[in-house]
Amino acid sequence: MASPVVVRFAPSPTGPLHIGGVRTALYNYLFARQQGGRFLLRIEDTDQQRYVPGAEAYIMDSLEWLGIRPDEGVREGGPRGPYRQSDRAREGIYRRYAQQLIESGHAYYAFDTPEALDAMRQELQRAGSDVQQYNYLTRGRMQNSFTLPEAEVQRRIAAGEPHVVRMNMPADTEIRFFDLIRQEVVFHTRQLDDKVLVKSDGLPTYHLANVVDDRLMEVTHVIRGEEWVSSTPLHVVLYQALGWAEHMPQFVHLPLILNPNGQGKLSKRHGDQMGFPVFPLDWTDPESGSSSAGFRERGYLPDALLNFLALLGWSPGHDEELMSLGRMTELFSLDRLGNAGAKFDLNKLNWFNEQYLRSQPAEAWLPGLRAAAEAAGLPIPADAYLGTAVELMRERVSFIHQIVQDAPFLFRAPESYDPQMQAKAWKPETASLLAGFADRLAVHPDWDAHSLHEAFQAYLAEVQAGAGKVMAPLRLALTGVPNGPGVFDMAALFGREETLARIRKAIETLG
Repeated sequence: MASPVVVRFAPSPTGPLHIGGVRTALYNYLFARQQGGRFLLRIEDTDQQRYVPGAEAYIMDSLEWLGIRPDEGVREGGPRGPYRQSDRAREGIYRRYAQQLIESGHAYYAFDTPEALDAMRQELQRAGSDVQQYNYLTRGRMQNSFTLPEAEVQRRIAAGEPHVVRMNMPADTEIRFFDLIRQEVVFHTRQLDDKVLVKSDGLPTYHLANVVDDRLMEVTHVIRGEEWVSSTPLHVVLYQALGWAEHMPQFVHLPLILNPNGQGKLSKRHGDQMGFPVFPLDWTDPESGSSSAGFRERGYLPDALLNFLALLGWSPGHDEELMSLGRMTELFSLDRLGNAGAKFDLNKLNWFNEQYLRSQPAEAWLPGLRAAAEAAGLPIPADAYLGTAVELMRERVSFIHQIVQDAPFLFRAPESYDPQMQAKAWKPETASLLAGFADRLAVHPDWDAHSLHEAFQAYLAEVQAGAGKVMAPLRLALTGVPNGPGVFDMAALFGREETLARIRKAIETLG
């Protein structure tokens, strides 16, 4: 009987969560849900030199906003914990397995200083060697368990001399593994180095901790970015050396999300240049104080972002595009993952956001609309008014804040008038025509868009004027700009008193 599916998303808290990491988390989540398995969030924080305060909470807050909720993790707890590697290191979990590797001859102590390592690489470069790393071809000239007597090794360790534990990669060997996307992958150990497994501070490196945790947490599928392909041979050898070969997970290395031009991995720099974020939430670097925009604060809906990301590398097998998280879970399968990088298409993302936004009821728009109006220094009307404003703008925007940006006249009377529209629409007879219509509106018995339009038509017939002579000036008076929702829809929203006040202000201002 096959083991239950267990997958993990294992980010390092060295900065904000990149949108590529979000996609990795999403695919892990979808696969676990589709298979009835478990989705784990593990924080890999053994690299204390690159640890960034606040990054761990940022990662978890981002996933929470997106609705990618782990079954087990730092916040959730669970039977496979602790889920933070620094906590696991304090429990001595990795030390036991490092010692096992040393005793079995699969790892060794190395005492080389940074200066000695640099000197070795420079010497190999001068010699024109195609091998310029610490491995079975070069370890014989360095300070380690292979070149030092056992007594000397133990003396140095007892004296507290800085040292690391390195993997004893097999000599002159091909390492093969199967990747669901790339099929069989082959590396030769001549081109691989004896990676450090335990650093001089006693903490494990990513490689040792990653493999130990995946095994102890019973991970069945490792779904991660393609940048980890070159590390996988070491992980395969570690599984074998620790006696876990039969428990090795299925590897799935996801292709990159590319910049919109298709050149290279999607980068923050490219996002900054083109005006879009690459992080889920706003992020402020605790050291430099520099800020980076997030998708949430830019007005993107989490469901739209997830739907867009899911299709950057995966196909449901048909033309369906708009899919809820539940629908994506139902359709998801690893065999429909692509093997080529996918371009980040901002226009497509905006289209997704537009579709999801327009499908929401007006009340779902109100918190964001109130926040946008407040940020712009605009008065905030009652909810009923805002709800009607949403309906007037629903088909005109891709983001809630665009209502405030594109139609501030829905919140307050215009303070100026578009000069081009004024020159085109405001004629010598305009003031008297508008004043006459205002007088009609002042005593009109009903106040809804249909009734107001009928009153307008009756007025035009009475004064024998074309619609354009009054309609464009009326729009200018109400909004100050040439574009917007229907004039009578807006008048119905504004109410009698506000509509008349705007008309009279325009007559007074424009003459």
